[in-house]
Amino acid sequence: MLNAFARILLTSSAIAPVGLTYAWVAYMQDQVKPAIIILAVSLAAVAICLLLLGYARKNLEGSRFQAKEIEAADRENMGFLLLYLLPLFTSQFNTLNWQLWIPTLIIFAMITATGYNYHFNPLLGLLKWHFYKVQSNEGVTYVLITKKQLRTAANAVTVGQLTEYILIDLEDA
Repeated sequence: MLNAFARILLTSSAIAPVGLTYAWVAYMQDQVKPAIIILAVSLAAVAICLLLLGYARKNLEGSRFQAKEIEAADRENMGFLLLYLLPLFTSQFNTLNWQLWIPTLIIFAMITATGYNYHFNPLLGLLKWHFYKVQSNEGVTYVLITKKQLRTAANAVTVGQLTEYILIDLEDA
Protein backbone atom coordinates (compact mmCIF):
# COMPACT_ATOMS: atom_id res chain seq x y z
CA MET A 1 0.00 0.00 0.00
CA LEU A 2 1.45 3.36 -1.05
CA ASN A 3 -1.02 5.43 0.99
CA ALA A 4 -0.17 9.15 1.44
CA PHE A 5 2.32 9.29 -1.44
CA ALA A 6 -0.27 7.89 -3.87
CA ARG A 7 -2.98 10.24 -2.63
CA ILE A 8 -0.70 13.27 -3.03
CA LEU A 9 0.24 12.23 -6.57
CA LEU A 10 -3.37 11.56 -7.55
CA THR A 11 -4.38 14.94 -6.15
CA SER A 12 -1.51 16.85 -7.76
CA SER A 13 -2.30 15.36 -11.15
CA ALA A 14 -5.99 16.16 -10.62
CA ILE A 15 -5.21 19.85 -10.12
CA ALA A 16 -2.50 19.95 -12.82
CA PRO A 17 -4.96 21.42 -15.37
CA VAL A 18 -5.16 24.49 -13.13
CA GLY A 19 -1.45 24.90 -13.79
CA LEU A 20 -1.99 24.35 -17.51
CA THR A 21 -4.62 27.08 -17.48
CA TYR A 22 -2.31 29.46 -15.61
CA ALA A 23 0.48 28.62 -18.06
CA TRP A 24 -1.83 29.52 -20.95
CA VAL A 25 -2.85 32.81 -19.30
CA ALA A 26 0.80 33.66 -18.63
CA TYR A 27 1.86 32.79 -22.18
CA MET A 28 -0.94 34.86 -23.71
CA GLN A 29 0.24 37.82 -21.63
CA ASP A 30 3.87 37.44 -22.75
CA GLN A 31 5.03 35.92 -19.46
CA VAL A 32 6.90 33.12 -21.22
CA LYS A 33 9.29 32.07 -18.41
CA PRO A 34 6.55 31.61 -15.76
CA ALA A 35 4.41 29.84 -18.39
CA ILE A 36 7.17 27.32 -19.12
CA ILE A 37 7.84 26.68 -15.42
CA ILE A 38 4.14 26.20 -14.61
CA LEU A 39 3.68 23.98 -17.67
CA ALA A 40 6.69 21.83 -16.72
CA VAL A 41 5.52 21.37 -13.11
CA SER A 42 1.99 20.46 -14.24
CA LEU A 43 3.17 17.95 -16.83
CA ALA A 44 5.65 16.47 -14.35
CA ALA A 45 2.85 15.90 -11.81
CA VAL A 46 0.82 14.02 -14.41
CA ALA A 47 3.81 11.99 -15.63
CA ILE A 48 4.81 10.99 -12.10
CA CYS A 49 1.23 9.97 -11.32
CA LEU A 50 1.10 7.80 -14.44
CA LEU A 51 4.42 6.23 -13.47
CA LEU A 52 3.00 5.54 -10.01
CA LEU A 53 -0.06 3.81 -11.49
CA GLY A 54 2.17 1.72 -13.74
CA TYR A 55 4.42 0.83 -10.82
CA ALA A 56 1.43 -0.09 -8.65
CA ARG A 57 -0.07 -2.33 -11.33
CA LYS A 58 3.21 -4.25 -11.61
CA ASN A 59 4.30 -4.38 -7.97
CA LEU A 60 1.32 -4.38 -5.61
CA GLU A 61 0.17 -7.68 -4.22
CA GLY A 62 -3.05 -8.71 -5.90
CA SER A 63 -6.20 -10.10 -4.34
CA ARG A 64 -9.59 -10.96 -5.79
CA PHE A 65 -12.27 -8.38 -5.08
CA GLN A 66 -15.95 -9.03 -5.56
CA ALA A 67 -17.98 -5.84 -5.43
CA LYS A 68 -21.47 -5.90 -4.01
CA GLU A 69 -22.32 -2.55 -5.63
CA ILE A 70 -20.63 -0.41 -8.28
CA GLU A 71 -21.24 3.27 -9.00
CA ALA A 72 -19.36 5.53 -11.40
CA ALA A 73 -17.35 8.06 -9.38
CA ASP A 74 -15.96 10.18 -12.20
CA ARG A 75 -19.16 12.09 -12.90
CA GLU A 76 -18.65 14.54 -10.05
CA ASN A 77 -16.38 16.87 -11.99
CA MET A 78 -18.12 20.26 -11.91
CA GLY A 79 -16.03 21.55 -8.99
CA PHE A 80 -12.82 20.59 -10.73
CA LEU A 81 -13.97 22.13 -14.00
CA LEU A 82 -14.66 25.43 -12.24
CA LEU A 83 -11.24 25.25 -10.58
CA TYR A 84 -9.64 24.59 -13.99
CA LEU A 85 -11.34 27.58 -15.60
CA LEU A 86 -10.93 30.03 -12.72
CA PRO A 87 -7.58 31.45 -13.95
CA LEU A 88 -9.18 32.47 -17.23
CA PHE A 89 -11.24 35.05 -15.35
CA THR A 90 -8.19 36.98 -14.17
CA SER A 91 -7.48 40.30 -15.77
CA GLN A 92 -3.68 40.06 -15.88
CA PHE A 93 -1.27 37.25 -15.00
CA ASN A 94 1.26 39.60 -13.44
CA THR A 95 -1.39 41.13 -11.15
CA LEU A 96 -2.45 37.80 -9.62
CA ASN A 97 -2.11 37.72 -5.87
CA TRP A 98 0.26 34.75 -5.63
CA GLN A 99 0.44 35.11 -1.83
CA LEU A 100 -3.25 34.10 -1.91
CA TRP A 101 -3.36 31.64 -4.82
CA ILE A 102 -0.43 29.40 -3.91
CA PRO A 103 -1.54 28.72 -0.30
CA THR A 104 -5.13 28.21 -1.51
CA LEU A 105 -4.04 25.58 -4.03
CA ILE A 106 -1.79 23.91 -1.47
CA ILE A 107 -4.59 23.81 1.12
CA PHE A 108 -7.01 22.43 -1.49
CA ALA A 109 -4.50 19.74 -2.43
CA MET A 110 -3.76 18.83 1.19
CA ILE A 111 -7.44 18.54 2.11
CA THR A 112 -8.10 16.35 -0.91
CA ALA A 113 -4.97 14.25 -0.36
CA THR A 114 -5.47 13.68 3.35
CA GLY A 115 -9.23 13.25 3.46
CA TYR A 116 -11.32 10.33 2.35
CA ASN A 117 -13.30 12.44 -0.09
CA TYR A 118 -11.17 11.73 -3.16
CA HIS A 119 -13.40 10.23 -5.85
CA PHE A 120 -11.94 10.86 -9.27
CA ASN A 121 -9.33 12.52 -11.40
CA PRO A 122 -10.75 14.07 -14.59
CA LEU A 123 -7.34 14.35 -16.25
CA LEU A 124 -6.72 10.62 -15.84
CA GLY A 125 -10.21 10.11 -17.22
CA LEU A 126 -8.99 11.64 -20.47
CA LEU A 127 -6.29 8.96 -20.49
CA LYS A 128 -8.94 6.20 -20.29
CA TRP A 129 -8.75 5.57 -16.54
CA HIS A 130 -12.13 5.15 -14.82
CA PHE A 131 -13.06 5.65 -11.19
CA TYR A 132 -15.78 3.67 -9.47
CA LYS A 133 -17.18 3.63 -5.97
CA VAL A 134 -17.35 -0.05 -5.10
CA GLN A 135 -18.76 -1.59 -1.99
CA SER A 136 -17.33 -4.82 -0.62
CA ASN A 137 -19.48 -7.64 0.72
CA GLU A 138 -18.48 -6.39 4.21
CA GLY A 139 -20.01 -2.96 3.49
CA VAL A 140 -16.74 -1.02 3.06
CA THR A 141 -16.76 1.52 0.22
CA TYR A 142 -13.61 1.92 -1.88
CA VAL A 143 -12.66 3.87 -4.97
CA LEU A 144 -11.56 1.49 -7.72
CA ILE A 145 -9.25 2.85 -10.42
CA THR A 146 -9.35 0.79 -13.60
CA LYS A 147 -8.96 0.98 -17.35
CA LYS A 148 -12.10 -1.15 -17.74
CA GLN A 149 -15.65 0.06 -18.07
CA LEU A 150 -17.54 -1.79 -15.37
CA ARG A 151 -21.22 -2.40 -16.00
CA THR A 152 -21.92 -5.14 -13.47
CA ALA A 153 -20.80 -6.20 -10.02
CA ALA A 154 -21.04 -9.86 -11.02
CA ASN A 155 -17.40 -10.21 -12.10
CA ALA A 156 -14.55 -10.27 -9.58
CA VAL A 157 -11.40 -8.31 -10.37
CA THR A 158 -7.81 -8.62 -9.18
CA VAL A 159 -6.91 -5.47 -7.29
CA GLY A 160 -4.04 -3.98 -5.36
CA GLN A 161 -4.57 -1.64 -2.44
CA LEU A 162 -3.14 1.72 -3.47
CA THR A 163 -4.26 3.51 -0.30
CA GLU A 164 -6.50 2.67 2.61
CA TYR A 165 -9.66 3.20 0.55
CA ILE A 166 -8.38 3.28 -3.05
CA LEU A 167 -7.95 0.08 -5.04
CA ILE A 168 -6.29 -0.27 -8.44
CA ASP A 169 -7.25 -2.93 -10.96
CA LEU A 170 -4.18 -5.04 -11.67
CA GLU A 171 -5.64 -6.78 -14.74
CA ASP A 172 -5.26 -5.48 -18.28
CA ALA A 173 -8.28 -3.79 -19.81
